[in-house]
Amino acid sequence: MKRVLTLAALFVAIAGCSGQNAPVNNEPVNVQSLAGSAQITDVRPADALPTYPKRGTAIERNYSEQPPLIPHKDDYAITLNKNGCLNCHSWDKAERMKATPVAKSHTVDAKGTLNGHNYFCTQCHVAQADNKTELVENTFSTK
Repeated sequence: MKRVLTLAALFVAIAGCSGQNAPVNNEPVNVQSLAGSAQITDVRPADALPTYPKRGTAIERNYSEQPPLIPHKDDYAITLNKNGCLNCHSWDKAERMKATPVAKSHTVDAKGTLNGHNYFCTQCHVAQADNKTELVENTFSTK
């Protein structure tokens, strides 16, 4: 009997807190954008999509010891449990996939196991896309 009364009291408490009897507010909500009341009049075309080099070509490095650039999109998942780059670049798959194997300096054993410092590839390696629009101003000079 206590169990039935407890369940009934719990049900009444939950039903009372459900908000079904809340008063209806029909007043309009005034929402304003960060641009204020300015109208959007300038519609520009979309940026050109980046292009990647043809298979087998690479961009020359700008300085010695520069990490090689990635000749394709670099959106593969890299988590603590799985490194998407190793689907093609691991030592046992690289030849079959016609991909560059992981450098020996990045491994800890003869099987090609990555060390912890070189596990997150995109920390140093970036895609070598030819972006048609300048993303940021660059005044770098090699001279």
